[in-house]
Amino acid sequence: MEPIGFVRTDGKKPPRHWSLSDMEGELVIDKKYTKGLKDIKAGQRIVVIFNFHESSEFDRRFLVQTPPHRNKAMGVFSICSSFRPNPIGMSVLQVLDIKENIIKVKGVDMLDKTPVLDIKPHIEVKHDCPSFKEE
Repeated sequence: MEPIGFVRTDGKKPPRHWSLSDMEGELVIDKKYTKGLKDIKAGQRIVVIFNFHESSEFDRRFLVQTPPHRNKAMGVFSICSSFRPNPIGMSVLQVLDIKENIIKVKGVDMLDKTPVLDIKPHIEVKHDCPSFKEE
């Protein structure tokens, strides 16, 4: 996979999860993808897929980990640890502004220069609505 851009932030130690973060930053997307950002608007949420580029290489000892906010060991696929078989992260960020290829966001839980792999729309499921059906 090739990154489509990177994160720019002043945060030296980001929060451990986007749901706990008020930190702001920018997603600097390669200019060749600018047209693909045309429908992203301030106020919406986006899902950002990124690479844990400073994570240690994974080995079997990371299959079970004890997260700092839990008091029990858990399987890697049940937690949000950056120590993963494939160092891929996901955050749901609030768009504050967008100008050309730069998206200003809130909720950042990534390091400065974190490679951005993809951006997807955040779609909330309403529990009182019938299931989504293709027509």
